[in-house]
Amino acid sequence: QVQLVESGGGLVQPGGSLRLSCAAPRTVFSINVMGWYRQAPGKERELVATITSDGRTNYADSVKGRFTISRDNAKITVYLQMNSLKPEDTAVYYCNAMTVYSTYWGKGTLVTVSS
Repeated sequence: QVQLVESGGGLVQPGGSLRLSCAAPRTVFSINVMGWYRQAPGKERELVATITSDGRTNYADSVKGRFTISRDNAKITVYLQMNSLKPEDTAVYYCNAMTVYSTYWGKGTLVTVSS
């Protein structure tokens, strides 16, 4: 049924950059937090970054200083700017949105960091 829509994944060399985008349908109301998670093959899904409706951010230690999460409230869209990418960043990245009633996910976008 209702899903978030991610874009921006792809293949990039180590040290390169990518910008991910995630848009929520207008039918999703009262979003408190949006964020990004990732899952590498054979690994558990892990938190990458989150941003609240009032702009507060949190990052996993592994991406601090390299990734930046931002938002556009008018379009209900979040972005993840990824710089200085490393091979260990390779994963499927999932967008997440939380309301007081439910949690929504996207289908994921693949990021591959390889030379």
